[in-house]
Amino acid sequence: MKVVAYSIKPFEKEFLAKANQKKHDITLISNPLGPDTAIFAQGKDAVVVFTNDDVSAPVVEKLADLGIKYIATRSAGTDHIDKDAAGKRGIKLANVPAYSPQAIAEHTAALALSLSRHIVKADQHSHHFDFKLDELIGFNFFGKTVGLIGLGHIGHATAAIFKGLGCKVIAYDVVTPADTQGIEMVSLEELLKTADVISLHAPLTPQTRHLINKDTIALMKPGVMLLNTSRGALVDTAAAVDALEQGRIGYLGLDVYENEKGLFFEDHERDTNHDPLLARLMAHPNVIVTPHQAFLTNEALQQIADQTIKNLDQWQNNKCVGNACVCAKNCRVVPVNIETTVN
Repeated sequence: MKVVAYSIKPFEKEFLAKANQKKHDITLISNPLGPDTAIFAQGKDAVVVFTNDDVSAPVVEKLADLGIKYIATRSAGTDHIDKDAAGKRGIKLANVPAYSPQAIAEHTAALALSLSRHIVKADQHSHHFDFKLDELIGFNFFGKTVGLIGLGHIGHATAAIFKGLGCKVIAYDVVTPADTQGIEMVSLEELLKTADVISLHAPLTPQTRHLINKDTIALMKPGVMLLNTSRGALVDTAAAVDALEQGRIGYLGLDVYENEKGLFFEDHERDTNHDPLLARLMAHPNVIVTPHQAFLTNEALQQIADQTIKNLDQWQNNKCVGNACVCAKNCRVVPVNIETTVN
């Protein structure tokens, strides 16, 4: 299969090469997919994209006109893909629904512990030989209530870590999973009102966009810790900044940002103008922002590459991949929750 992979970072190449074993003719380019770069897909069967690529309806139309039959994303989330447009043009889609959930869970815990013990501030002070303990008082997680919004693979992995720290773990999900051992399922309102720490592990859909907003923040405990390692637009950033300034949110750890497209994954240090909302957010000492790196472990990168190549393999063998298949005839629209088979 002839493939072009967009938004490839240098560190991804070895993982994809190991997974591919020269089975597919893959052109790796660093350019993101967009209206001006869709032309690079000419003569290809498939494109491979990432979360910050533009896979909107106009771009999908251009890809379809170029003869693209398949779009594979190197991510679990699929909100960057216009599924209706792909379905109408008979383009098959696949994602990587489960890859090292421990990578995301461990990064979530790292944000939580770094915030609670002021690790960033302590490190900065120590590098200047300032070893005072002022302003470094933290809190124990033991005995605290951690609320997880979303209890899929990553939610379960996160729950295991916090249970290991001695926390009571509660969770809200629109669908109660089969395995909830040691986790109390509650309503969203109860979770918001009772959790000392709230961690988001939900997909971005029209229903979950700005799930964390002025009204839901008002239900939370004053001084709550809020963590988001899923999708940036789950949080209304302006409302979160206001809540930080009012003391409603005591700690905020973000690995994602609702306006990160075109910003994250690149060096913007020398830009004349910085995103004013993000700058306002990061001016708070009780905020940690990381650049969408929760997935960035050797294990996760190899699993992402392996599943991406497996998706291409199955397409090449004319096998639909779970629910991520749009039949060439009598096309149906791809369901919102794209799933693929995973070994």
